[in-house]
Amino acid sequence: MLKIPKDKLPRHLAIIMDGNGRWAKRRGLPRSEGHRVGMEKVREMGRLCLDFGIKVLTVYAFSCQNWKRPKEEVDFLMSTFERYLDEEADDLNERGIQLRVIGRKEGLSPELRRRIKAAMELTRRNRKLIFNLALNYGGQEEIVDAVRTIAEKVKRGELSPDQINVDLLSQHLYTADLPYPDLLIRTGGEYRLSNFLLYQIAYTELWITPTFWPDFGKEQLIQALEEYARRERRFGGLGPSVETGRS
Repeated sequence: MLKIPKDKLPRHLAIIMDGNGRWAKRRGLPRSEGHRVGMEKVREMGRLCLDFGIKVLTVYAFSCQNWKRPKEEVDFLMSTFERYLDEEADDLNERGIQLRVIGRKEGLSPELRRRIKAAMELTRRNRKLIFNLALNYGGQEEIVDAVRTIAEKVKRGELSPDQINVDLLSQHLYTADLPYPDLLIRTGGEYRLSNFLLYQIAYTELWITPTFWPDFGKEQLIQALEEYARRERRFGGLGPSVETGRS
């Protein structure tokens, strides 16, 4: 049972869901089975965040660099995302969860883009939880896209270079209207960010577990949240933590 005061919970939880392939390999199963079970965990995490009162959940589902994987695996993942959107859209809507897909959608198939658009439109008025599914996503690519948009505005005379600052760039990210992540969980035991939300996590608390994503559940999530609640966030200062506009 979660016994953490609401004000000690992260508003925005981000997760790098790592270890599907290794989980499957250790069990003598194909990597596709690890990905299938991993998507079940996505469903579970969404429901847990809703129950716990976390307002934003962002999960790293497929990076811009994941296209380098074997075609069979990529095709399986794309079909899995299509099925997820078809099977989960109504349930997300009934639970009051707003689905957003962040990343370079133009790199996805027309059919997957169609399903993304339909699911996002169906759930767009929901406010209990905002669920960001990062597909064809890269943190560096997100920053490049933001800079390009800003450059185009400067070129058109809508902005001057001296107006460009941290907040302005934030306003042109995929997550522009959302608070920055308070807590980033990485499963699978790797100690790297893997090009995920690089701009947004400047002061995000990190929690890394060796548990593979398919084995990550309520118990591990509560452990991460309890550890987060014990930390003092200072945002670069020396005194007690101070709430910032985007933290």
